[in-house]
Amino acid sequence: MDIAQPHEFRRPHLSLSGWLYTLFIIAAAAIALGRFSQYMDVYEHGILVGAAIGLTAFGWFWPAWRRFFPLVGAIALVAINLYHGDLARGQTAFWLKYLLSSQSSIMWMCVLFFLATGCYWYGLLARSATGVALGSWLTWSAAAMGFAGLFIRWYESYLIGRDIGHIPVSNLYEVFILFCLITALMYLYYEAGYQVRQLGAFVLLVISAAVGFIIWYTFDRQAHEIQPLIPALQSWWMKIHVPANFIGYGAFSMAAMLGVAELVAMKGWLAGRLPKPEVLDEIMYRAITVGFLFFTIATILGAMWAADAWGGYWSWDPKETWALIVWLNYAAWLHVRLVKGWRGKPLAWWAVIGIFVTSFAFLGVNMFLSGLHSYGGL
Repeated sequence: MDIAQPHEFRRPHLSLSGWLYTLFIIAAAAIALGRFSQYMDVYEHGILVGAAIGLTAFGWFWPAWRRFFPLVGAIALVAINLYHGDLARGQTAFWLKYLLSSQSSIMWMCVLFFLATGCYWYGLLARSATGVALGSWLTWSAAAMGFAGLFIRWYESYLIGRDIGHIPVSNLYEVFILFCLITALMYLYYEAGYQVRQLGAFVLLVISAAVGFIIWYTFDRQAHEIQPLIPALQSWWMKIHVPANFIGYGAFSMAAMLGVAELVAMKGWLAGRLPKPEVLDEIMYRAITVGFLFFTIATILGAMWAADAWGGYWSWDPKETWALIVWLNYAAWLHVRLVKGWRGKPLAWWAVIGIFVTSFAFLGVNMFLSGLHSYGGL
């Protein structure tokens, strides 16, 4: 069965809004380069240019991103201006304390994701178009607050000290937030492309589980407090390796939840409420393809970082070994689908089981094994 490509990604949308968005990205990159160039090395200059190109291309191919990303930037800039260069204002200024400091923004993200999950499930079970539409809107809102929160946290780290400041992808608290955001945005893209808002009920479950961890980690371990980077992470490699890794983790997690939805649809449960299994199978395949691509890039970048930091590309450290296991798992999944022609239930179960393999590589290694990557433990 031929499944059409998502309509939003068939070709670039050449429009006035696209050109305005392009000018916005160029202006933002130029301002960042002008203000912070003296603090950046040649590699970080390259990362900034590459990020600007990537964001521009993404906006051309996904019209919704042209509205989302400038909104996130505007929220972050409002918060930054409210600080007036004084971190203590985060506890005294009303709008910072209750809405726009990094911690407040991230807590709002958590609340909105929980509400979105409830709305998606209500919409699915009650066949309510309003319910799933509200779930989609809340998911967009949660992603906006979360991304703004990360940008604000980045600024706050520099208010503590120039030697403390760093991109907020350095510990479990920060990368769990990143995971939620990447998974949510990837889902929203496919939701719009395939018109499958009902699937939010399943995908938001894994995001809500991560949100539960963030809340526990915040209040039980005070993990939201900004800490200096340990020496092993004081590298520009972190700025590209970690985001690429979590695009992979987000895609694989989304695919697992789509696998659950496909198995439910095959059982005849929620009859008439879910897309056809063939559509779920196709979206799952596309998600795993994207995840595999970025996980491959992240693994290569990780090997190059290891060579730079430790003098060797590969050391069979537990984190490296489990990353290889994850890579082989999804390489095999893609092989049997593309070469052997597998479809349906076996691949759906494989995708579901894959989330446990991925979760152990992401979190379990840090909790139960030791090695060169032990700095990410609980």
